[in-house]
Amino acid sequence: MPLASKHCTAPGAAGSCLKPLWLLAALTASATPAWATEPGQSTPGFLEGARLDVLGRNFYLNTDYRSPPPGGKSYQQEWAQGFIASFESGFTPGTLGVGVDAHGFLGLKLDGGKGHSGTGLLPLDHDGRSESSYSSAGGALKFKASRTTLALGEMTVATPVFDTADKRLQPEYASGLLLSSKEIEGLDLQAGHFSAFKNQDASTARGDFSGYGATTRHASIDFIGADLFAGQAVGGALYASALSDTWRQYYANLHASLGALLLDGNLYRSRDQGQAKAGAIDTTAYSLSGQYRLGAQAFTLAYQKIHGDTPFDFVGGDSIYLANSIKYADFNGPGERSWQARYDLDLGALGVPGLSFMSRYVSGRGIDGSHAPQGGAYNLFDSQRGAYSPQQGRGGRHWERDLDLRYIVQSGPAKGLSLQLSHVSHRANAAQAGDDIDRLYLVIQYPLKFGPF
Repeated sequence: MPLASKHCTAPGAAGSCLKPLWLLAALTASATPAWATEPGQSTPGFLEGARLDVLGRNFYLNTDYRSPPPGGKSYQQEWAQGFIASFESGFTPGTLGVGVDAHGFLGLKLDGGKGHSGTGLLPLDHDGRSESSYSSAGGALKFKASRTTLALGEMTVATPVFDTADKRLQPEYASGLLLSSKEIEGLDLQAGHFSAFKNQDASTARGDFSGYGATTRHASIDFIGADLFAGQAVGGALYASALSDTWRQYYANLHASLGALLLDGNLYRSRDQGQAKAGAIDTTAYSLSGQYRLGAQAFTLAYQKIHGDTPFDFVGGDSIYLANSIKYADFNGPGERSWQARYDLDLGALGVPGLSFMSRYVSGRGIDGSHAPQGGAYNLFDSQRGAYSPQQGRGGRHWERDLDLRYIVQSGPAKGLSLQLSHVSHRANAAQAGDDIDRLYLVIQYPLKFGPF
C-alpha cells in the first residue's frame, strides 16, 4: 500500500526525512477554520480549568523463573508504594492561551532484598540492591490557539509509533515538543520531537529507551500522524516516524464497529536509515483481530505476522499497537506468526458491579533470527565464541497465558479505588530466546481528584 512504499534516502538526522510532514503540521496548526470554534464559546481560565490528580499506587510483583534466569536470580520479588501527582492548568484568556502541566513522583520500597531485586519497580544501587526510595518531577509549558495545542517539556505520549508506558510504579516520560490539533472535525493530528527520556525505575530525565536492538541513546525520535473519523463506527489512523540514524517507520490502522462485532487491523513498515545504528532493517508487521460481544461476555480472535530477518523493533514501552503484544511477550520475532484467543467477562451483569475477568492465550512459532544481518544489533559478534550470535535462532516458538481479575469500587468514600490481580505464564524453546516464567502482579490504586479550582 502507499504507506509502505514511501522511501527517504537522505542520511543524517531523523528530521530530514520528515521535513515535509513537519511543514504540513505547522500549516495545520496555524489554520483556524470558521467551524473550529462557535461564537461565544469560552475556554476555562488558567485556574478555573485547572485540576490536580494524586494517584496512590501500591504494587507487588514477583517473577519465578522456570529456566536459567538472567543474572542468576531464579526468583525476583519487590513490593513498593508510589504516589503520582499530576497538575493540569487551564489557559490564559486571549487568542493564544498559555498553560502549564506538571507532575511529581515518589516511590518507596516496602520489601525487596538484594537477592530478589530487579523487577523494574525500583532502581538498583551500585551493589545491586533496590533503592529504599526514589523521586522525580517534571513539567511542560503549553500554548493553545483555537483547537490546536503545543506542549514543550516533559510529558507522557500516546501514539502508535511512539508511546510512553505506564506498567510499573512510575510512568515513563519523554522530553521534547508535542503538537495536537483538532481543527478539522474527525481529524486528530499529532506531531512530535523527543530527545530525552525518563524510564519507569529512574529519577533522571536523561536516560534512554531501549528496544530489542535499537535505542534512543544519543538519538531523537520524530513523528507525525492523524487519527481519522474519531468516534465513528469506521475509523483509522496514519502515522510516520523516524528514529535518528536508525529507522523510518510507517503505521496504518483500520477499525470498524458492526453492532456486536469489532474489527481491527494494524500495519507497520520499518526500514533502516542514515547510519543504520541498529544495522540493516526491512520489516513489515501486521495484525488482524475480531471481537464479538454477547451480553456480558466478549470473545476475541487475533492473528499477527512479522515479515523480515529482524524483530519488529520499537522504543518506548508501549510503542507497538499490534494485537498480540500483550502482558509479557510481544510476539514480534523475525518471521513469527502468532494466534490469540481471548475471553472477557463483565461480572457487573451478574450482580457484582465493577468486577471484571479476562483470560487470553497466545501462541507464536516460525521464528528465524539466523538470517539477521551480521554485525547489526540483532546479530552481534561474540568474541568469546569467535562467531556471530543472533538474538534468536531458527525454529523459535513460545506461548503466553494471562489471567486478570479487576475490581473498581463503584460508590462510597472509596469510590474509584481499584484492585488488580494478574498472573502471567510464558514458555519458550531455546531458539526463541525468551524466559520461562510465572509472574504475579497485585496492584491497588486510589485516585484523588481536585479541581476545577
